[in-house]
Amino acid sequence: MTLKFLGATGTVTGSKYLLRHGDDQVLVDCGLFQGYKQLRLRNWDAFPVLPAAIRSVVLTHAHLDHSGFLPVLVGAGFRGPVYCTEATRDLSHILLPDSGRLLEEEALYANRHNFSKHKPALPLYSEADALRALEHLVVVPVGHEFSPAPGMTARLQLAGHILGAASVSLRCGGRTILFSGDLGRPHDPIMRPPTPLGACDYLVVESTYGDRRHEPADPRGQLAAVISKTAARGGVTVIPSFAVGRAQELLHEIGQLKRAGAIPAALPVYLNSPMAVDATRLYIKHHEQHRLDERACRELGQVAHIVNSVEESMALNRRQTPMVIIAASGMATGGRVLHHLKAFAGDARNTILFAGFQAAGTRGARLLAGETSVKIHGEYYPVRARVEMIGNLSAHADGDETMDWLSHAPAAPRQVFVTHGEPAAADALRRRISEQLGWPCRVPEYLEEVVLE
Repeated sequence: MTLKFLGATGTVTGSKYLLRHGDDQVLVDCGLFQGYKQLRLRNWDAFPVLPAAIRSVVLTHAHLDHSGFLPVLVGAGFRGPVYCTEATRDLSHILLPDSGRLLEEEALYANRHNFSKHKPALPLYSEADALRALEHLVVVPVGHEFSPAPGMTARLQLAGHILGAASVSLRCGGRTILFSGDLGRPHDPIMRPPTPLGACDYLVVESTYGDRRHEPADPRGQLAAVISKTAARGGVTVIPSFAVGRAQELLHEIGQLKRAGAIPAALPVYLNSPMAVDATRLYIKHHEQHRLDERACRELGQVAHIVNSVEESMALNRRQTPMVIIAASGMATGGRVLHHLKAFAGDARNTILFAGFQAAGTRGARLLAGETSVKIHGEYYPVRARVEMIGNLSAHADGDETMDWLSHAPAAPRQVFVTHGEPAAADALRRRISEQLGWPCRVPEYLEEVVLE
């Protein structure tokens, strides 16, 4: 059995791992590369393996850096099943078509305004491509064994992080390899903690926050302070947010703050992400995976005014009164939030508030680094607004929480591979695993292939 790393090496995006056993090949995750242009260009490269030769795909969860390449894979000839949890299936039916629509809209916008080097600019895939990819999704119950290829068995176990997120354990030829997927936090205010790590011979573990410890400060207090101070200045708080997971947590926290009088009860809050609205409804359906009861789930939908159309979104940009706007995407890589940044980044009264990890090379990372102008749709816009970050709202385990999850393993794996992290984060976690646990551990390279003895 061999393992080839087709993504999430040296970066937190593009998660793809290819397991080969004899003539059978199984792909774990099928994510988009995001961030730096040299990473994004990989999405356009010929796939390193013939897609038609891949027997199946197993998804850890629905975020696009783990699932967003599926339409391209199907378009290139993949015809097998894509195994996932029920909640991942439901979220993918929201995320993938939306991704295709945004890619089409961005290509049309580029052509209309003539700022692309490509004539014409084309989307990586379309909404129709995404809908075709969804036909391949096959739900497997959490904890039940299934066979992604002859002679191979697999099991999904919940990993926290977002609805449906799972770790994947695969067994073949007497060897077990476990992919952590994205690990949630043990004390997340909404999601339940990850399932404890079981026995495995090989382990692929994420390292998004491998070199960091989440701030001990109360994120609700930080959120209240930013929103209240911005409103007092007469400004707008723009929150780029992941539509799944982060948007729901923000709505929950803002609702609590209004009820407690920590922010003005009359302050308008707008949720400008149709996808986030649809995702919020799934919290009721999959209530067993999180800590909120049905009443709390329904309250999420009452915190914000829902922006349903492009015209309403544009109208928000003409308002000059205090408000909070939550809009996708979380790293400001695309979506409606870009138009809000163009409208509000130039005013010193306003605040751009990030509430999640910002991958290197994304607009979010550049704004947090202090850049005084931001390039959007081919033009530069001045940044005079305050740029803030609340790190403790993360849906990823930090270095200490990841080490605690690892430390409960019943036995040491033969080898640990540290992926899904920027170079500093991956290497920091590698050192901790090697030194504190004494496990063989390394950080693989892009397209590296290893033999699992």
